[in-house]
Amino acid sequence: MTTAFDLDAYFERIGWSGDAPPSLATLDGLMRAHMRHIPFENLDVLLGRPVRLDLDSLQQKLVHSRRGGYCFEHMTLFAAVIEALGFRPARHSARVLLVAAREKAPRTHMFLTVAVGEGTYVLDPGFGGPAPMFPVPLVDCAASGPADATHWMYREGSDWILRHRLGHEPADAWISTLEHDLPVDFDMANHFTATHPSSPFVNNLFLSLFKPGGRVSVMNRYVTVREGDQTQSLLLNDRAALRTLLVEQFGLEIPELERLRVPMIPEWDGDQA
Repeated sequence: MTTAFDLDAYFERIGWSGDAPPSLATLDGLMRAHMRHIPFENLDVLLGRPVRLDLDSLQQKLVHSRRGGYCFEHMTLFAAVIEALGFRPARHSARVLLVAAREKAPRTHMFLTVAVGEGTYVLDPGFGGPAPMFPVPLVDCAASGPADATHWMYREGSDWILRHRLGHEPADAWISTLEHDLPVDFDMANHFTATHPSSPFVNNLFLSLFKPGGRVSVMNRYVTVREGDQTQSLLLNDRAALRTLLVEQFGLEIPELERLRVPMIPEWDGDQA
Protein backbone atom coordinates (compact mmCIF):
# COMPACT_ATOMS: atom_id res chain seq x y z
CA MET A 1 0.00 0.00 0.00
CA THR A 2 1.26 3.48 -0.85
CA THR A 3 0.27 6.41 1.31
CA ALA A 4 -0.74 9.72 -0.21
CA PHE A 5 2.13 11.87 -1.38
CA ASP A 6 2.86 14.60 1.19
CA LEU A 7 3.48 17.58 -1.08
CA ASP A 8 3.48 20.06 1.82
CA ALA A 9 6.25 18.14 3.58
CA TYR A 10 8.30 18.14 0.38
CA PHE A 11 7.81 21.89 -0.04
CA GLU A 12 8.98 22.43 3.55
CA ARG A 13 12.02 20.21 2.87
CA ILE A 14 13.15 22.33 -0.09
CA GLY A 15 12.14 25.69 1.38
CA TRP A 16 9.40 26.33 -1.19
CA SER A 17 6.56 28.74 -0.47
CA GLY A 18 3.83 30.18 -2.63
CA ASP A 19 1.96 28.79 -5.60
CA ALA A 20 3.23 26.11 -7.98
CA PRO A 21 1.21 26.23 -11.22
CA PRO A 22 2.21 23.73 -13.95
CA SER A 23 4.53 26.15 -15.75
CA LEU A 24 8.15 26.27 -16.90
CA ALA A 25 8.91 28.82 -14.18
CA THR A 26 7.64 26.37 -11.56
CA LEU A 27 9.86 23.58 -12.91
CA ASP A 28 12.86 25.86 -12.90
CA GLY A 29 12.23 27.03 -9.34
CA LEU A 30 11.56 23.54 -8.02
CA MET A 31 14.73 22.14 -9.57
CA ARG A 32 16.91 24.85 -8.03
CA ALA A 33 15.29 24.48 -4.62
CA HIS A 34 15.50 20.67 -4.73
CA MET A 35 19.19 20.69 -5.67
CA ARG A 36 20.09 23.19 -2.95
CA HIS A 37 18.38 21.25 -0.16
CA ILE A 38 18.50 17.51 -0.98
CA PRO A 39 22.04 16.16 -1.40
CA PHE A 40 23.27 13.70 -3.96
CA GLU A 41 24.83 10.88 -1.89
CA ASN A 42 25.38 7.11 -1.80
CA LEU A 43 25.90 6.58 1.93
CA ASP A 44 23.31 3.81 2.23
CA VAL A 45 25.13 1.71 -0.38
CA LEU A 46 28.38 2.00 1.59
CA LEU A 47 26.53 1.20 4.83
CA GLY A 48 25.14 -2.00 3.32
CA ARG A 49 21.55 -0.78 3.36
CA PRO A 50 19.05 -1.51 0.58
CA VAL A 51 18.14 1.41 -1.69
CA ARG A 52 14.35 1.33 -2.14
CA LEU A 53 12.47 3.20 -4.85
CA ASP A 54 8.88 2.92 -3.60
CA LEU A 55 7.37 6.31 -2.85
CA ASP A 56 6.79 5.62 0.84
CA SER A 57 10.48 4.83 1.38
CA LEU A 58 11.59 7.83 -0.64
CA GLN A 59 9.36 10.22 1.28
CA GLN A 60 10.64 8.83 4.57
CA LYS A 61 14.30 9.02 3.59
CA LEU A 62 14.67 12.16 1.46
CA VAL A 63 11.86 14.25 2.94
CA HIS A 64 11.10 13.30 6.54
CA SER A 65 14.58 12.01 7.50
CA ARG A 66 16.21 14.85 5.53
CA ARG A 67 18.65 12.55 3.76
CA GLY A 68 19.81 12.53 0.16
CA GLY A 69 20.20 9.84 -2.47
CA TYR A 70 21.33 9.14 -6.00
CA CYS A 71 19.57 9.54 -9.35
CA PHE A 72 16.89 6.83 -9.05
CA GLU A 73 15.81 8.17 -5.68
CA HIS A 74 15.88 11.84 -6.65
CA MET A 75 14.12 11.36 -9.96
CA THR A 76 11.41 9.00 -8.70
CA LEU A 77 10.60 11.50 -5.95
CA PHE A 78 10.76 14.52 -8.26
CA ALA A 79 8.52 12.80 -10.81
CA ALA A 80 5.91 12.23 -8.08
CA VAL A 81 6.16 15.88 -7.05
CA ILE A 82 5.55 17.32 -10.49
CA GLU A 83 2.83 14.78 -11.27
CA ALA A 84 1.03 15.99 -8.15
CA LEU A 85 1.26 19.50 -9.60
CA GLY A 86 -0.32 18.53 -12.93
CA PHE A 87 2.72 17.79 -15.10
CA ARG A 88 3.03 14.57 -17.11
CA PRO A 89 6.71 13.58 -17.01
CA ALA A 90 8.20 10.74 -19.04
CA ARG A 91 10.88 8.61 -17.38
CA HIS A 92 14.06 7.67 -19.27
CA SER A 93 17.33 5.85 -18.71
CA ALA A 94 20.76 6.95 -19.91
CA ARG A 95 24.36 5.77 -20.17
CA VAL A 96 26.68 8.02 -18.15
CA LEU A 97 29.69 9.16 -20.19
CA LEU A 98 31.69 11.04 -17.54
CA VAL A 99 34.31 8.31 -17.08
CA ALA A 100 33.38 5.53 -19.54
CA ALA A 101 32.91 5.22 -23.28
CA ARG A 102 29.33 4.67 -24.36
CA GLU A 103 29.91 1.04 -25.38
CA LYS A 104 31.11 0.28 -21.83
CA ALA A 105 28.52 2.34 -19.93
CA PRO A 106 25.38 0.52 -18.72
CA ARG A 107 22.04 2.32 -18.44
CA THR A 108 22.40 3.33 -14.83
CA HIS A 109 21.01 6.86 -14.88
CA MET A 110 17.43 8.13 -14.68
CA PHE A 111 16.09 11.48 -15.86
CA LEU A 112 12.78 12.99 -16.98
CA THR A 113 11.34 14.89 -19.90
CA VAL A 114 8.19 16.96 -19.70
CA ALA A 115 6.20 18.94 -22.24
CA VAL A 116 5.44 22.51 -21.15
CA GLY A 117 3.78 25.03 -23.43
CA GLU A 118 5.32 24.79 -26.88
CA GLY A 119 8.44 22.88 -25.84
CA THR A 120 9.78 19.72 -24.21
CA TYR A 121 12.45 19.92 -21.51
CA VAL A 122 14.97 17.59 -19.88
CA LEU A 123 14.85 17.56 -16.06
CA ASP A 124 17.84 16.05 -14.27
CA PRO A 125 18.23 17.24 -10.66
CA GLY A 126 19.53 13.78 -9.67
CA PHE A 127 22.74 13.77 -11.72
CA GLY A 128 25.07 15.01 -9.01
CA GLY A 129 27.98 17.38 -9.65
CA PRO A 130 27.57 18.24 -13.36
CA ALA A 131 23.77 18.36 -13.23
CA PRO A 132 21.94 21.27 -14.88
CA MET A 133 20.02 23.36 -12.34
CA PHE A 134 17.35 24.26 -14.90
CA PRO A 135 15.09 22.54 -17.46
CA VAL A 136 17.21 21.95 -20.58
CA PRO A 137 15.30 22.43 -23.86
CA LEU A 138 15.07 19.19 -25.84
CA VAL A 139 16.39 20.89 -28.96
CA ASP A 140 19.17 19.59 -31.21
CA CYS A 141 22.03 22.08 -30.76
CA ALA A 142 25.47 22.09 -32.32
CA ALA A 143 28.02 19.83 -30.62
CA SER A 144 29.83 22.89 -29.27
CA GLY A 145 26.56 24.28 -27.89
CA PRO A 146 25.28 27.85 -27.72
CA ALA A 147 28.03 30.25 -26.68
CA ASP A 148 26.39 31.16 -23.37
CA ALA A 149 25.04 27.69 -22.47
CA THR A 150 26.32 25.56 -19.57
CA HIS A 151 24.21 22.54 -20.66
CA TRP A 152 22.50 21.63 -23.93
CA MET A 153 21.19 18.67 -25.92
CA TYR A 154 22.96 17.29 -29.00
CA ARG A 155 21.60 14.61 -31.31
CA GLU A 156 23.49 11.80 -33.06
CA GLY A 157 21.07 9.71 -35.11
CA SER A 158 18.56 8.22 -32.67
CA ASP A 159 20.66 9.14 -29.62
CA TRP A 160 20.39 12.30 -27.54
CA ILE A 161 23.41 13.51 -25.57
CA LEU A 162 23.40 15.92 -22.65
CA ARG A 163 26.53 18.05 -23.00
CA HIS A 164 28.05 20.47 -20.51
CA ARG A 165 31.10 22.70 -20.30
CA LEU A 166 34.11 21.24 -18.52
CA GLY A 167 36.09 24.41 -18.04
CA HIS A 168 35.74 26.05 -21.44
CA GLU A 169 35.46 22.80 -23.41
CA PRO A 170 32.24 20.88 -24.19
CA ALA A 171 31.97 17.40 -22.70
CA ASP A 172 29.43 14.56 -22.79
CA ALA A 173 27.44 13.91 -19.62
CA TRP A 174 25.11 11.08 -20.71
CA ILE A 175 23.49 9.54 -23.79
CA SER A 176 19.92 8.23 -24.19
CA THR A 177 17.54 6.99 -26.87
CA LEU A 178 14.67 8.71 -24.99
CA GLU A 179 12.68 5.49 -24.77
CA HIS A 180 9.95 5.64 -22.13
CA ASP A 181 11.08 3.31 -19.37
CA LEU A 182 9.01 1.54 -16.71
CA PRO A 183 9.54 1.33 -12.94
CA VAL A 184 10.76 -2.27 -13.26
CA ASP A 185 13.56 -1.07 -15.56
CA PHE A 186 14.80 1.29 -12.87
CA ASP A 187 14.48 -1.43 -10.22
CA MET A 188 16.92 -3.53 -12.26
CA ALA A 189 19.34 -0.64 -12.84
CA ASN A 190 19.12 0.38 -9.19
CA HIS A 191 19.97 -3.16 -8.06
CA PHE A 192 23.08 -3.15 -10.26
CA THR A 193 24.11 0.33 -9.09
CA ALA A 194 23.72 -0.51 -5.39
CA THR A 195 25.14 -4.04 -5.33
CA HIS A 196 27.31 -5.02 -8.31
CA PRO A 197 31.03 -5.26 -7.48
CA SER A 198 31.93 -3.16 -10.53
CA SER A 199 29.49 -0.34 -9.72
CA PRO A 200 31.22 2.98 -8.93
CA PHE A 201 28.67 3.52 -6.15
CA VAL A 202 29.78 0.33 -4.39
CA ASN A 203 33.44 1.34 -4.54
CA ASN A 204 33.43 5.10 -3.95
CA LEU A 205 31.94 7.73 -1.69
CA PHE A 206 30.03 10.42 -3.60
CA LEU A 207 28.31 13.54 -2.26
CA SER A 208 27.28 16.77 -3.91
CA LEU A 209 25.09 19.71 -2.97
CA PHE A 210 24.51 22.99 -4.76
CA LYS A 211 24.79 26.18 -2.75
CA PRO A 212 23.49 29.68 -3.60
CA GLY A 213 27.01 30.67 -4.71
CA GLY A 214 28.46 27.37 -5.86
CA ARG A 215 28.69 23.68 -4.97
CA VAL A 216 30.28 21.27 -2.49
CA SER A 217 31.41 17.90 -3.86
CA VAL A 218 33.03 14.85 -2.28
CA MET A 219 34.69 11.89 -3.98
CA ASN A 220 36.18 9.53 -1.42
CA ARG A 221 38.48 11.73 0.70
CA TYR A 222 38.66 14.62 -1.77
CA VAL A 223 36.42 17.64 -1.15
CA THR A 224 35.90 20.50 -3.58
CA VAL A 225 34.16 23.70 -2.49
CA ARG A 226 33.26 26.16 -5.24
CA GLU A 227 32.17 29.69 -4.36
CA GLY A 228 31.68 31.86 -7.44
CA ASP A 229 35.00 31.84 -9.31
CA GLN A 230 36.93 30.49 -6.32
CA THR A 231 37.66 26.79 -5.76
CA GLN A 232 39.02 25.27 -2.56
CA SER A 233 40.25 21.68 -2.27
CA LEU A 234 40.27 19.78 1.03
CA LEU A 235 41.40 16.33 2.12
CA LEU A 236 39.44 14.20 4.61
CA ASN A 237 41.91 12.39 6.87
CA ASP A 238 39.45 10.24 8.82
CA ARG A 239 35.81 9.55 9.58
CA ALA A 240 35.69 12.24 12.24
CA ALA A 241 36.49 14.84 9.56
CA LEU A 242 33.87 13.28 7.31
CA ARG A 243 31.26 13.41 10.08
CA THR A 244 31.92 17.11 10.61
CA LEU A 245 31.72 17.79 6.87
CA LEU A 246 28.43 15.89 6.55
CA VAL A 247 26.84 17.97 9.28
CA GLU A 248 28.24 21.35 8.34
CA GLN A 249 27.99 21.21 4.54
CA PHE A 250 25.24 18.66 3.83
CA GLY A 251 23.04 18.74 6.94
CA LEU A 252 23.43 14.97 7.35
CA GLU A 253 23.56 13.17 10.69
CA ILE A 254 24.73 9.56 10.18
CA PRO A 255 25.08 7.78 13.57
CA GLU A 256 26.40 4.59 11.95
CA LEU A 257 29.27 6.32 10.15
CA GLU A 258 31.86 4.03 11.76
CA ARG A 259 30.39 1.19 9.67
CA LEU A 260 30.87 3.07 6.41
CA ARG A 261 32.81 0.96 3.92
CA VAL A 262 34.86 2.82 1.31
CA PRO A 263 37.06 0.37 -0.64
CA MET A 264 39.06 3.23 -2.15
CA ILE A 265 40.12 4.31 1.38
CA PRO A 266 41.23 1.00 2.98
CA GLU A 267 43.00 2.71 5.90
CA TRP A 268 39.60 3.97 7.12
CA ASP A 269 38.69 0.38 7.99
CA GLY A 270 40.62 0.64 11.22
CA ASP A 271 39.96 4.22 12.35
CA GLN A 272 37.37 5.41 14.84
CA ALA A 273 34.67 7.99 14.18
